[in-house]
Amino acid sequence: MSYQSVNPFDGQTLKIFDELNNRQLEKAIAVATTCYETWRHKSYAERAGVVAKVGALMKKHAQELARTMTLEMGKRTSEAQGEVAFSARILAYYAKNAERFLAPQKLHPVHGEAHMESSPIGVIFCVEPWNFPYYQLARIAGPHLMAGNVLMVKHAGIVPQCAMAFEKLWTEAGAPVGLYTNLLISHAQAERVIDDPRIKGVALTGSVEAGRSVAARAGRNLKVSSMELGGSDAFIVLDDADLEHTIKWAVWGRMYNTGQTCCAAKRFIVAEKLANRFLEKFQAALSALEAGDPLDEKTTLGPLSTESALLGLLKQVDAAVAHGARLVMGGQRVDRPGSFMQPTILTEIRPDNPAYREEFFGPVALFFRVKNEEEAISLANDSDFGLGGSVFTQDVARGKRVASRIATGMVFINNIDWSDAELPFGGIKDSGYGRELGDMGIQQFVNKKLVRTVTLGAPG
Repeated sequence: MSYQSVNPFDGQTLKIFDELNNRQLEKAIAVATTCYETWRHKSYAERAGVVAKVGALMKKHAQELARTMTLEMGKRTSEAQGEVAFSARILAYYAKNAERFLAPQKLHPVHGEAHMESSPIGVIFCVEPWNFPYYQLARIAGPHLMAGNVLMVKHAGIVPQCAMAFEKLWTEAGAPVGLYTNLLISHAQAERVIDDPRIKGVALTGSVEAGRSVAARAGRNLKVSSMELGGSDAFIVLDDADLEHTIKWAVWGRMYNTGQTCCAAKRFIVAEKLANRFLEKFQAALSALEAGDPLDEKTTLGPLSTESALLGLLKQVDAAVAHGARLVMGGQRVDRPGSFMQPTILTEIRPDNPAYREEFFGPVALFFRVKNEEEAISLANDSDFGLGGSVFTQDVARGKRVASRIATGMVFINNIDWSDAELPFGGIKDSGYGRELGDMGIQQFVNKKLVRTVTLGAPG
């Protein structure tokens, strides 16, 4: 069984779910296809009525939704509640702004008149990860449903109850059958869905390996796709940074969601002038975190999402040390029940160490000393990933100058405030392609059609 809820706090299996059989899957695709033929002709106001209501229902059921998330993947309760609230804001944002984003755009050719108009393309298949069980769904549902598409979603196998809860919201909001469909399907069935000619677009958030596989299959079928993959974001601390301010963001940036965030701060690149003091304060702050029940508001260190995630991370740390890295702190599982890992800092990581190139998806920070700004930029860009990054300095102009030279999809100056409904999110290189959220997010799966009018007469 690939869909099961296991509480990472105590290892208890909560519930197991069967996958759809092929007959059930075929029926679901047929229903979604039929729904599209009606939904595409709905006005923006009619679509907004449904999408906004789901956002309102998320607020209404916030405690219940957050609790399900915590039980399934271990997110601390305050963070879980924050995610539900943010997901509701995303839905409200697109319900309000979609028509403006997709309004016809007038062009100015030399002869005649022209405009661009936007229209939906059909059924979109989305593959989503477990680390943000509702946010990942809201940020595809809000824009793409408001654009007039319909969605079929394969969520991660460890959060089936979150997936079902989100789908239920659409039913409760009065959405037409087939508008939003949760699919409990196998990887082989997911490939069948991508191959199906009724599916017109593919979106994935996940690992580089998954991205390569899904993007290749979508490409073979000539289907538009978007990929939001991993990251190994640089956290650059220049020699004039406000250390107290920087440390707060460093802890938050590495430890939010127990470090299980694609755009988390992962490589801490610190100017030599501040390196010793930064490391001392960073280590002290991480040491103060205490493991406990993620449902308890007092808990400051939650578990990793699964036991296998913990074991994989421990193996990565051991390999890094075996290749010459120095373990500053942590590196072990916490001595208590559950899938808890000690906050960990590794340093003295050379380019020939596998850790230099890898993504550490959990509470492991890689620490690097650099002599100057140029060296910081060079090290930050020496990565296969290109999702986000941050620069800390008291000179904002300097921060902007450095940010412009960082080869990523996003850079944050004196913060790591990753995501707002209004701001596009995405990366380059092995971090994928395409953008979600903001006005760019809704453009991903629409037909941008040119319409040109010229005066009647002979061409030329």
